[in-house]
Amino acid sequence: MKQLSRIFSAAIILIFSGVATAEEVNPYKLLEDVATETFDRIKNEHSEIQKNPEILRDIIEQDLLPHVDYNFAALKVLGKHFRTVPKDKIPEFIQVFRQYLITTYALALTYYNGQEVVFQPMRDTPDDNTATVRAVVKEPGRPDIKISFKLRKNTKTNEWKAYDMVAEGISLLSSKQSEFESILRQDGIQKVIDIMKEKIAQPITLEQSKKEN
Repeated sequence: MKQLSRIFSAAIILIFSGVATAEEVNPYKLLEDVATETFDRIKNEHSEIQKNPEILRDIIEQDLLPHVDYNFAALKVLGKHFRTVPKDKIPEFIQVFRQYLITTYALALTYYNGQEVVFQPMRDTPDDNTATVRAVVKEPGRPDIKISFKLRKNTKTNEWKAYDMVAEGISLLSSKQSEFESILRQDGIQKVIDIMKEKIAQPITLEQSKKEN
């Protein structure tokens, strides 16, 4: 369980790179460029984060969420239940899921300690509207962690946004779908919303990552 937590933490750290603009851009290059800018900010605010880890939520919301297709991801998590859940609950589910992602990513960033990130060799901009960007997280004394990111391009705005990540063959989106599927089936969407709200309400601390290091 700890190894799986560390793997997804590494993946979430890297998803900061999953960014695109309204211009026609190469998503592979953006991954590297934005990662550098984002982690520079984390390093620059290191002392403040040590005093107040909640700053990580701000970094997530300001630097990450604009470039994650959380709406698409939320609907993917609902899966087949999208057809049966009360339609008036879906907007609330999406907004709570957005905050849930902020919390999940912020918690994962407590594991960041300057790990080296090596991206795949540069490739041309894909011809279709999807891309998979691969990278490896390297940390002395630990096995390399292979990561891939799933991105999709909005054909109206030409924006590339990340919607899923796969760490050592495990999809974060699929794992969340599996986690919530039985709850959706047995207890309904409100129960899932309540579970996510409980997670959101938990404070961000650095203690858990320290214990596992």
